Amino acid sequence: MFCFQCQETAKGTGCTVKGVCGKNDTTSNLQDLLIFNLKGIGVLAQKAKEGGVDVTREAGSFVIKALFTTITNVNFDDDNLVQWINQAQQYKKELKARLDANIKGFGEEKLAEAALWTSDNEADFQKKAATVGVLATENEDVRSLRELLILGLKGIAAYADHAAILGVENDEIYDFILKGLASTTQDLSVDEMVGLVLKAGECAVTTMAALDQANTTAYGNPEITEVNIGVGDKPGILISGHDLKDMEELLEQTKDSGVDIYTHGEMLPAHYYPAFKKFPHLKGNYGSSWWKQNEDFETFNGVILMTTNCIIPIKSKNTYQERIFTTGVAAYPGVKHIADREEGKSKDFSAIIEKAKTCAPPQEIETGKIVGGFAHNQVLALADKVIEAVKSGAIKRFVVMAGCDGRQKGRGYFTEVAEKLPKDAVILTAGCAKYRYNKLNLGDIGGIPRVLDAGQCNDCYSLAVIAIKLKEAFGLAHINDLPISFDIGWYEQKAVAVLLALLHLEVKGIRLGPSLPAFVSPAVLKVLVENFDIKPIGDVEKDIEAMMQGK
Repeated sequence: MFCFQCQETAKGTGCTVKGVCGKNDTTSNLQDLLIFNLKGIGVLAQKAKEGGVDVTREAGSFVIKALFTTITNVNFDDDNLVQWINQAQQYKKELKARLDANIKGFGEEKLAEAALWTSDNEADFQKKAATVGVLATENEDVRSLRELLILGLKGIAAYADHAAILGVENDEIYDFILKGLASTTQDLSVDEMVGLVLKAGECAVTTMAALDQANTTAYGNPEITEVNIGVGDKPGILISGHDLKDMEELLEQTKDSGVDIYTHGEMLPAHYYPAFKKFPHLKGNYGSSWWKQNEDFETFNGVILMTTNCIIPIKSKNTYQERIFTTGVAAYPGVKHIADREEGKSKDFSAIIEKAKTCAPPQEIETGKIVGGFAHNQVLALADKVIEAVKSGAIKRFVVMAGCDGRQKGRGYFTEVAEKLPKDAVILTAGCAKYRYNKLNLGDIGGIPRVLDAGQCNDCYSLAVIAIKLKEAFGLAHINDLPISFDIGWYEQKAVAVLLALLHLEVKGIRLGPSLPAFVSPAVLKVLVENFDIKPIGDVEKDIEAMMQGK
């Protein structure tokens, strides 16, 4: 295997024996083979479009889910991945047959190997996977640009899937994802590949806007909300991941059941949406970030529902394997899976509800409340107050500390930055990075909390909207002219999509950590540094001093 898609990759270069995330070499290889087949679908979809047959919507809706299942900490189940590969191959066969029948003069010589290769023998999968993975591209810089694009597409696909589940789809997004996948089978110039990477940033902004539309249309605009972090005395279900539709259906099905619902990790922002506040049994948020789930899930005592990433391997000493369920694109060997909803129906969560009733209430691990709900609509409602605080000098700097959390000790950097920032600096955050500082008592500035949590990682879109509106309010030419700095933590591929979105918005001077991506070659990094002034995080006090000076 060779995998370098996440921040924790071995030795900062790539996992070659077993993933630091916990996936086996066979799992990694199957994911590579699935991506290979998705490239083939991209090729076929592009050829179809050239020939006047538009399959963008149907191909795109399949590809986004298949891409999503290859994101770090989503799918550890080889059998499930084999099913995805079989589905992809079957779709290629069907699509190719339609092309042969509908496009005059269509020939196989025009297609990439990825579009043509199929096998019904699972033994062939591992053999083929060894020849089509990341290292199949020998040139380091071409490999870097191709993988930067593919990993960005994975993040875009995740957000597009969430939006589609809520009924918001955009064929332009699907078309770019298919085009991007197909492009990695072609010999393109460096300029063409760089152009596609930056185009992915534009697509990421479009996709996050679509998801914002989907979420707010379905559940209302997030509001300033105090979230309980203690527990009640009833059995509970802990919902983790990112899927708000699953949250909605679980809350509906647990009404009057005697079971409380708690959020975990990236589901914390569900509390900010008005539609969920009508459920009194939405008790609070339990635990912390994704990487602490072996501890949090054990002490929770009740049932856990993983809706997407970020599931991690279950340690042998843990007893919650009988209490955890997956759904959607998430899968883990030996863990029961809740099937997808049928057309016009809800998912059936009855099994986990009945299981929860037999469990003890959660063990209390902390008490108190945390505040969030500062998405763009809410912050813009406070715009006059914020602008006045900036004009008066009460707020000297905004520091965007959004993105991902992770296990490495080096991530304590972000906690230290939050603690040591001057009292006239405000932190804008979204994603699970906030767990490094959202329970600190950092106070407020004239009633404006010093930590403004916009929501999930996709709500980095909200932070961009806030920055753009503040730029307009101050009559500035660009976001970079604002008193704002970017100090971003990254872990997986959705963070890559967010980073590309910031580059599309021409944000400069981003600090990125705790380490720079292994999939960015020295030559590609040089381009990013020269054009966008991307830099690694460094010494806490020196970074703070530089950021407060706008450097």
